[in-house]
Amino acid sequence: MTEPRHNAGAPASLCILRLSAIGDVSHMVPVVRTVQAHWPETRITWVVGKTEHQLVGDIDGVEFIAVDKADGLFGAVPKLKDRLADRRFDVLLHMQASWRANLLSMAIRADTRIGFDTPRARNGQWLFSNVKIRGPHRVHVLDGFFQFLDAAGLHQREPRWEIPVPAEAARRAAEWLPAGRRFLAISPCTSARARNFRNWSPECYAAVADHAWNAHGLELALTGGPTALEREYAEAIAARVSSPVTDLVGRTSLKELLAVLGRAAVFAGPDSGPLHLANAAGTPVVGLYATSNPERTGPYLHIGRTANRYPEAISDEFGKGVDQVRWGQRVRRPDAMERITVAEVNTAIDLAVREAVLI
Repeated sequence: MTEPRHNAGAPASLCILRLSAIGDVSHMVPVVRTVQAHWPETRITWVVGKTEHQLVGDIDGVEFIAVDKADGLFGAVPKLKDRLADRRFDVLLHMQASWRANLLSMAIRADTRIGFDTPRARNGQWLFSNVKIRGPHRVHVLDGFFQFLDAAGLHQREPRWEIPVPAEAARRAAEWLPAGRRFLAISPCTSARARNFRNWSPECYAAVADHAWNAHGLELALTGGPTALEREYAEAIAARVSSPVTDLVGRTSLKELLAVLGRAAVFAGPDSGPLHLANAAGTPVVGLYATSNPERTGPYLHIGRTANRYPEAISDEFGKGVDQVRWGQRVRRPDAMERITVAEVNTAIDLAVREAVLI
């Protein structure tokens, strides 16, 4: 059944389809906050991945439907269709350009189905929408998400997150990173995808941690997932630093990680989920970028403090400037991150510490 609009302009019901990944899901939160602030009567439903649901599923005022990858498409699509069998939304924001999301979108009935425009509608996504977003496509991922609201008729922006932190997660984070001590949080590794090449060396991270300790009294807090590579990185960094080390690699849930990052004085790391969570938590972020473009995927509130070697990496790899290659073009060289120097990261950390003191 079609739900009636409650007033001109604002839809009565809005469904968001964005399943993954952690960084992109964190970018979705300001979209939700904007709807809540400016269309307060609009009922919001968010179809999200099961893992990512652990991060955002307790945001007030949102109905969440978690999709489990383990169900496969032949299980997930019928489940979603059954869940929404008697529902029809005024607006669907189809915000993930993947075949998996496309097929799931077929289970969501909506009058207006907003998708990416031609430059961004990969994997046939244009076939599953009847309205396309408009505006420049060489923008940050979050600004691209805001363009979905433009297409729906909402032109305000609320670049705030306020992701809830449960009391138990906050308590555990306070035990690991006690008040009265200040920490540099480093999440050294990105996801283990083919030809990812975003990881800096343990030796460089250790040198940065020593500078943060000697110059600012920041202890080191290592964060990350439970993979063998992340454990190897953590042990290699810890073996080389003179500062006290709190090793939390593989020990935190997503909510505990968010709480830990919120207690850090500064975060440093490559383009990754934890970097975007630190940004969401309000922590000063120093991003390390050479293989991906920080103007597109950098820490949204802290891009000006990024150690950015992407332009020269693009020039060496393709013989072109950043404005001459595809937006989002990756550099697939294992040695690309070696362009980033310890000195420039130390300078960015110094700046972050000074800015935090002035606030």
